[in-house]
Amino acid sequence: MAEEVILVDAQDQELGLMEKMEAHRKGLLHRAFSVFVLNAKGELMLQQRAAEKYHSGTLWTNTCCSHPRKGESAEEAAHRRLMEEMGFDCPIEKVLEFTYRADLDKGMIEHEYDHLFIGHFDGEPQINPAEVMSWKWVSIEELSHYIESHPENYTAWFKIIWKQFEAHVNQLS
Repeated sequence: MAEEVILVDAQDQELGLMEKMEAHRKGLLHRAFSVFVLNAKGELMLQQRAAEKYHSGTLWTNTCCSHPRKGESAEEAAHRRLMEEMGFDCPIEKVLEFTYRADLDKGMIEHEYDHLFIGHFDGEPQINPAEVMSWKWVSIEELSHYIESHPENYTAWFKIIWKQFEAHVNQLS
């Protein structure tokens, strides 16, 4: 059965459903979520996408991201995908909502109304090798440097979301 995404308008109001690959080929705005999991040291857990992913394989990205299913909230979907991709769940809190558009490899376009959640976890994930090739903890300072010096190693959406995350963190300081 084909996976569907929820098409939305600029205010995140549902417009209907579309098969995921078609929505990504057409670049239509759809609902998504991103999860940034931090440990007690303030380091961010990154995942390296599996090489077999339909786009952006082997690139580093945030802890978890995906799309809610029909009838599922962004928060419920975030918990589901944390378990499916990383093999753990943790408390999360929504901190931002924003829209972005990014051209990807293989003719794909991410055009998403993204719900950004931050979670806290100090354990070791049990990664799903169909989704995730590797993982690591990285300090916020190091990650900013790595993204700036080697942007080609990171997913297009993560670089965009990272800027939103940094702005959010700076507002709290």
